[in-house]
Amino acid sequence: MASDAPSTAAPATALPFGDPRALAAVSLIWREAHLLDARRYEDWDGLWAEGGEYVVPIDRGTTDFASTLNLVFDDDRMRRMRIERLTGGFSISAAAAARTVRTVSRFVVTGREPDAIEICSAQVLVGYKREETFVLAADLTHRIVWDADGPRISRKVVRLVNSDDTVTASGFLL
Repeated sequence: MASDAPSTAAPATALPFGDPRALAAVSLIWREAHLLDARRYEDWDGLWAEGGEYVVPIDRGTTDFASTLNLVFDDDRMRRMRIERLTGGFSISAAAAARTVRTVSRFVVTGREPDAIEICSAQVLVGYKREETFVLAADLTHRIVWDADGPRISRKVVRLVNSDDTVTASGFLL
C-alpha cells in the first residue's frame, strides 16, 4: 500500500467480523484512542511499527505527503520528539494540556496484504482546555502490520474535516 488512497487490490468492505486480523486492527485503533485520551504517550509510541508515519495533511485529498505541506508528518524520531515536548513540561503545548475524549467508528477495510491491513474510520474528538470545549472531526486511515509482537501501526493519516482552516490542536495528538 503505497498511498492512503483506497487500495485497488481489494474493494472497500464493511468490517468483516469473521476476519481476526480486522478485529485485531480495530482493537488496536481503539486502544490507541484510549492511550491518547489518557495522555499515555510513551505507551502510544509502543503501538507503532519501526518506521511508522503519523500524518495530518492540510490537503485532504493528497497522498504524496513528502511533497506537500502537512500539519504533522512524523517519522519515529519526530514522533518521539513530539512526545517529549508534550510530556516534558517545557513547552506551551504541555502547559495545561487539553483533556480529550475520542470516539472512533465507521470501520471499513480498504486494503489487504499478507502482512498488513488498511482500515478507514471516522473520529470525533472532544477536547477541553482553559474553560473552552472544542470538537474536531476527522477521517482516519490506519495501516496495520503484523510482527512477532502482534499488530502495529505503520501509518496513521488524520484527515481533519477543517484541515484548511485554523486548527488549534497543538496541546495533544490527533
